[in-house]
Amino acid sequence: MNKNDIREGELALINRHTRTPLTENDVYAFSVILCDNDIDRDLERFSDNALDELAKLFDGVTGITDHNPKSDNQTARIFSCKSEFVPDKFTSDGKPYKRLFARAYVPSSQADFIRSIESGIKKEVSIGCSVKRRICSICGRDISLCPHTKGKYYEDQLCFVTLDKPTDAYEWSFVAVPAQKNAGVIKNFDLKGNDEMNVEKRLFSGEEQTFSAEEVRELAETFRSLKQKAADGEVYRNSLVREIKTLSAFALPDMSADTLDCMTKNLSVVQLNELIKSLETKTADVLPTEPQLAKNGNSRTSNNTIYKNI
Repeated sequence: MNKNDIREGELALINRHTRTPLTENDVYAFSVILCDNDIDRDLERFSDNALDELAKLFDGVTGITDHNPKSDNQTARIFSCKSEFVPDKFTSDGKPYKRLFARAYVPSSQADFIRSIESGIKKEVSIGCSVKRRICSICGRDISLCPHTKGKYYEDQLCFVTLDKPTDAYEWSFVAVPAQKNAGVIKNFDLKGNDEMNVEKRLFSGEEQTFSAEEVRELAETFRSLKQKAADGEVYRNSLVREIKTLSAFALPDMSADTLDCMTKNLSVVQLNELIKSLETKTADVLPTEPQLAKNGNSRTSNNTIYKNI
């Protein structure tokens, strides 16, 4: 894998945070999941809306180690962040899984740190943020104002806390054991699929998406191919409809052209072919199958006497 795995347009995002413009050889970028909407080890989860707000708050936030806010403990910086649903993935209690996906960078001169990420040693992360609401899963009130206790069961329902309405995002840290099991560095970008979500799934996810130039070219090529296949399919379909109209003139002579058009309009190619077979059978019953001059009871012979009017 290219360690300078910078996507198109990302260098400009990175240089928003630098005093001196950097080149692709000056930085190392990586992908990280900061948090999600699943119930974590502390029996807390972020609401979907909270993840949307955190995506705005974490843009440009520094990464440190072990939540130690010392300047010489800074390791990386986020240059883009977004919330996203992951298709076909669900939380422990069955909700559609949503996560906070970020891209971060470090100077390429930090060889030891980059090596620790590449080797999987530096992987797990945890975030530091403030929220306005901590909602009890049992009664929906603020957990500090209700009688329920986080971690206890009430009529077979686990009490946990939903974190909502974030007000600040001040750091994210590399840690040994994160509260959220899915939080951490993930494999870098794949042009055939954005981490766990390929282009097609992202396109139909219902979420706002940003595509790279390479992905746009991929989508354009797919569109051109589909457009040509659709045109070819339309030609074939029209030929089937014409054949049906020809057969219907014999098999269904009382059916109007308008009725026939309405009947074939919404049929698939498979259904059109089925109709053709049915009409061919019906037409065979209507049209003579023997030559006009054939005598009843005669069979074909090698000397073609069946065609003689004798």
